[in-house]
Amino acid sequence: MARFIPIALLALPLLEIAMFIVVGRAIGVLPTLALIVLAAILGGLLLRQQGLSVLNRMRTNMNSGTLPGQTLFDGMVLGVAALLLIIPGFLGDIIALVLLIPAVRSWLYERLTAGMVVTTTTTSYRRYDTADDNDPTPLSGPPTIDLDDDDWQRKP
Repeated sequence: MARFIPIALLALPLLEIAMFIVVGRAIGVLPTLALIVLAAILGGLLLRQQGLSVLNRMRTNMNSGTLPGQTLFDGMVLGVAALLLIIPGFLGDIIALVLLIPAVRSWLYERLTAGMVVTTTTTSYRRYDTADDNDPTPLSGPPTIDLDDDDWQRKP
């Protein structure tokens, strides 16, 4: 799988250039450039709007005590989609538009997390009431410890 990464890094820009040529011949140079600029503007707007939306959903999940796994994944995928829209290229734009479909994001999340087991742990603390003197706790006692000069020493 790792051996295909250099091939993909070389093939993707070549495919994008080929698509620019094909689209430019079909609709003309100025409409092609207009599509690229429009996609970049939409990508920037999408990144801003979806970023704030994901932050709000994460806050809601955390307040309700649920894990924000799906929300984080959606935010990451939407961010990638927005960046693909900002970067010039029709292939990236097509991939971004597919990633914007909620059903595709849910399918990707299910496929990527199928073999994962999430274990949650919680920590709690016990609050001791200082008014109850019958319950000696490690937290009860005077707030300040007074030491005489011979009760402590400074080590070099």
